[in-house]
Amino acid sequence: MSSTPSPGAHVVVVGAGMVAHRFVDSLLSRSDDTWRVTVLGEEPRHPYDRVGLTGYFAGASPEDLTLERSVLDDERVAFVSGDPVVRIDRGARTVTTAGGRVERYDRLVLATGSYAARLAVDGFGHEGCFVYRTLEDVERLRAFVDSRARELGRPLTGMVIGGGLLGLEAAGALQSLDVAPTVVQSSDRLMSAQLDLPAGTALRRLIESRGIAVKTGSITTRLDADRSGKVAALEFRDGSYAAADVVVFTVGVRPRDELAREAALAVHPRGGVLIDEGCGTSDPAILAIGEVANFDDLCVGLVAPGYAMAEVAATRLLGGEASFPGYDLSTKLKLSGVDVASFGDAFAETPGALDVVYSDPVAGVYKKLVLSDDAKTLLGGILVGDASAYGSLRPLVGGSLGGDPAAYLMPDGGVAAPTAELPDEALVCSCNSVTAGAIRHAVHDEGCTDVAAIKSCTKAGAACGSCVTMVKKILGTELAKSGAALSNALCEHFDMSRRQLFDAVRVSGLRTFSTVIERFGAGRGCDTCKPALASILATLTGTHVLEGENAALQDTNDHVMANLQKDGSYSVVPRIPGGEITPEGLLVIGQVAKDFNLYTKITGGQRIDLFGARLEQLPDIWKRLVDAGFESGHAYGKSLRTVKSCVGSTWCRYGVQDSVGMAVELELRYRGLRSPHKLKLGVSGCARECAEARGKDVGVIATEAGWNMYVGGNGGFTPRHAVLLAEGLSDAELLTAIDRFLMYYIFTADRLQRTAPWFEDLEGGIEGLRAVIFEDSLGICADLDAAMAAHIGAYQDEWKATLDDPEKLRRFASFVNAPTTPDPSLAYTVERGQPRPATAEEREDSRVLIAGTTLEVRR
Repeated sequence: MSSTPSPGAHVVVVGAGMVAHRFVDSLLSRSDDTWRVTVLGEEPRHPYDRVGLTGYFAGASPEDLTLERSVLDDERVAFVSGDPVVRIDRGARTVTTAGGRVERYDRLVLATGSYAARLAVDGFGHEGCFVYRTLEDVERLRAFVDSRARELGRPLTGMVIGGGLLGLEAAGALQSLDVAPTVVQSSDRLMSAQLDLPAGTALRRLIESRGIAVKTGSITTRLDADRSGKVAALEFRDGSYAAADVVVFTVGVRPRDELAREAALAVHPRGGVLIDEGCGTSDPAILAIGEVANFDDLCVGLVAPGYAMAEVAATRLLGGEASFPGYDLSTKLKLSGVDVASFGDAFAETPGALDVVYSDPVAGVYKKLVLSDDAKTLLGGILVGDASAYGSLRPLVGGSLGGDPAAYLMPDGGVAAPTAELPDEALVCSCNSVTAGAIRHAVHDEGCTDVAAIKSCTKAGAACGSCVTMVKKILGTELAKSGAALSNALCEHFDMSRRQLFDAVRVSGLRTFSTVIERFGAGRGCDTCKPALASILATLTGTHVLEGENAALQDTNDHVMANLQKDGSYSVVPRIPGGEITPEGLLVIGQVAKDFNLYTKITGGQRIDLFGARLEQLPDIWKRLVDAGFESGHAYGKSLRTVKSCVGSTWCRYGVQDSVGMAVELELRYRGLRSPHKLKLGVSGCARECAEARGKDVGVIATEAGWNMYVGGNGGFTPRHAVLLAEGLSDAELLTAIDRFLMYYIFTADRLQRTAPWFEDLEGGIEGLRAVIFEDSLGICADLDAAMAAHIGAYQDEWKATLDDPEKLRRFASFVNAPTTPDPSLAYTVERGQPRPATAEEREDSRVLIAGTTLEVRR
């Protein structure tokens, strides 16, 4: 197998998926004319990114998902699509396709992949039942949902059978199609192959908070159809039923080994072509790679081991020595808003293994590290709710953590995780088998100086992307060693930092994302640059966040100007400047809450939060509030949230200044100010500090001599006390100082950087900041003053403007085809006299408030 073939030898690849594409790329990139390649594909299209298939429902076109075309367009490759191989003649060394094409091979590579399994239950063939495997599958799914919703004239309900990685992605896809999804899992937890029970419980809470129902311990026994033959309901082993308009099966995959069986190749009894460590089969002329291959009694439906096999097979065909190391079963969930990862010996099956666990049920976070019996070697781990450490931890599996294991699990603000460098042999990118050493080689020997170059050179981060953070860290460290600096590009679409992009947009006067990316960027943007640029444009242009094409840049909350809650409903927070409100205002808020059955809560920022509003109710609620003189409180935006105050000299016998009056003035001055992160201010009327001003981004404390101004405080994972910037300021001096501080921050901070780390990173620290604001050391104060004046002059209440615009109001509908229909998945119960989301158990047999409208008893 490892002998060098004669020039011009012919390798035929059966299958044209991601692994086949990778094999051809690897083979041709390392050879001249050694091999002539023919790729025979079953699907009528170029190979595409099956891992990113869910992106189709987020707007990605088939072309967007297509893998690099140049690989199969190479003159050494003959690519045939839509003509599957139906026979292998091992004696003649030929393959025959369905279209009658006969190809003779010197080497044959089987990369036929797998097919999606369906449950062996009655009714699985009803119309409306789908699998989730190919582009054709998802195209048919979307077409059926659109047609069926129009036919029934109501929102659809969907069932996803299988609660693994793919099942959760499919549920997210259904939800994006306005289908109310339920995930049905036969075991006691979601992702049971990757997560233990506590992790599965935490994941369930996260999934249900996104409006996706979960039904565990349920085995489907039959699917029923309506009179037209379309699926209508499922029956479970316990005798219960559930209505369903569409069903998606995600119960695993089976290797496409039928060609191998018919050709009498050795096949595992449970499926898959048996291979050795060189990917060779029982026939010396045939190799098998990817999901069709069975190694060590396993077939695995992950792309990373398939890529590893592709590299091994290519190396062997070129006369080299390479061995498949076995399966890396590390996984990371690709579902927006849900952070889950599992790697290594996640279930602590190694004898003597120890668990280190961090759990925060309130925040929905569960983290576990599995260590060797001496607590020094990392064996594996599970991360739910916060998988930010995945990129750092997974490469360390099998090696020493180099410090306190708990440090890796603590949230921001805990003990810093150890920063020891990864050894060269540590695997950083499991999808493409790229080690830390390979990345260092790319930096020092190949001249790669940014993440994009690393991706191109090594393919690290080019598949699922979960290792990009670690790639960037290694890159920065290696560049620093050589005296160079790491690029601070916002993302791969903009080769500049947020600060540079802000200046570019400000100077150019461009007003839309498309014009900005056309001039200063590349591609179509991403979840990083789109919200960042939306914030920049909102600051510089003063236009409504939902105006024109920029509306599509917003994230979930800004998109509907409300805070999404755990059950899929929203909260409404009217602005109450300085916490001051009239009795008439209180009555209005109380009546709105009563009429719409909303839960009410006094917030830490001295406002009233109304929870449980449905999407289609938001305009009606805000119409009532706006008519009563209230404005948006911007609780959903990266902007000014609140200005907290005590009663000050107006009422308090200790007060020395009118703290309420100043708080009201500040809140009305800075309302709607978009920034890199949220902003909170506080004003205390004396040194007793009842408004907790030193825990705010800007804190103001009254003295007999005037106002003392503090900056850079915050709560959260990393609490900071604000630092004194100036003392004894008059009202006018205080306003000018805050104007300049906030605008300087907005002009220069990184994306999602709060004021505390921002000014700490400034040259000169707090002294340098004083010089900029009070001495105009950079000569920019006139620009800062003008920018704040422009903001104040252009301010408009976002909700009032929305109510006056029918086009903007169109987005506030629970379902596109039934705008006024309540979301049937919302259910509430009463606690302490107010509604709250019902638990799964309460939905079954307790008194609940259905869809926020009426109380009824469930029996």
